[in-house]
Amino acid sequence: MTRTPADRASLSLHDLPASERPRERLLRLGAEALTNAELLALILRTGSQQDSVVHLAERVLARIGGLHGLLGVRQADLMDLHGLGETKRTQLLATAELARRLSTITPHDQPVVRKAEDAVGLVQDMAYLVQEHVRVLLLDSGGRVVAISTIYIGTLNASVVRVAEVYREAIARNCPALILAHNHPSGDSAPSPEDVELTRALAAAGDLLDIKFVDHLIVARGGWTSLRESNLGF
Repeated sequence: MTRTPADRASLSLHDLPASERPRERLLRLGAEALTNAELLALILRTGSQQDSVVHLAERVLARIGGLHGLLGVRQADLMDLHGLGETKRTQLLATAELARRLSTITPHDQPVVRKAEDAVGLVQDMAYLVQEHVRVLLLDSGGRVVAISTIYIGTLNASVVRVAEVYREAIARNCPALILAHNHPSGDSAPSPEDVELTRALAAAGDLLDIKFVDHLIVARGGWTSLRESNLGF
């Protein structure tokens, strides 16, 4: 059936076939497959009585001059746009500010890990978590932090970490080095025999994958331990 512009404007996302909804398309095809309007629609979340959220997103982009205009958008630019209330304006303005900040980031703004203490400073918050968390710090060839990912949240007393899971994102992002960090909610950063055994397995896997396993850090309220500096598992 051919829809007129008026028909299209009155549709909500739930009126669209599941295969055409932005959220379902993103989950199925990845974010890169969506149009600018569809991505903006996911931020706005809902449309109005007159417009579907996708159509509303199209009108916003037309008003601000396309995606590039998002970097310079001001609240005044959005005030009289029908269907865009205070909540949606703040969502857009927050998104615009994040985009502006992202556009100013250079590699020199990324933290650099030259020693264990540098990495500990990036994950020190884990010391106060009541469950055991495992994070991977991905590094580029210069030691700059590319990403920090939580790969496991476990029980208070134990964590089970698969070697493949630790290296998965490093392989996907083509990162040459990584650091593993986890916390001991008990407050004692002393490595357990299991921690040492995991370190040994990860170091061996890194050698096979040609990805440098830089360190395994344990942080706790009572301090922190570098297994490399302690010569445990390396």
